[in-house]
Amino acid sequence: MALAVIRTPSLEPWKPLQKQPLPAGRPREWYVSHNRRLKAMRLAIVLLDAGVHDPARASNEKIRTTAELTGIHPPSDTTCRMVRALIRYGR
Repeated sequence: MALAVIRTPSLEPWKPLQKQPLPAGRPREWYVSHNRRLKAMRLAIVLLDAGVHDPARASNEKIRTTAELTGIHPPSDTTCRMVRALIRYGR
């Protein structure tokens, strides 16, 4: 017989993770691609939360509008392609 465990929510307030410095000594392209991936992940999460589960519905205009509404700098075409790839992968 399986027992159900009911967990009580934590009473501690949610705290965001502490940012850690990026490792030094990498080529500039590494930092650019790293930050691009982070931006694409943030945008993909916001779009998925907004109900955009199909990459075809995530046009560049939709992604850039979402970025503007959430206070993220406007993404490039490459970042928009990465956002659609992340949405496609998450299906």
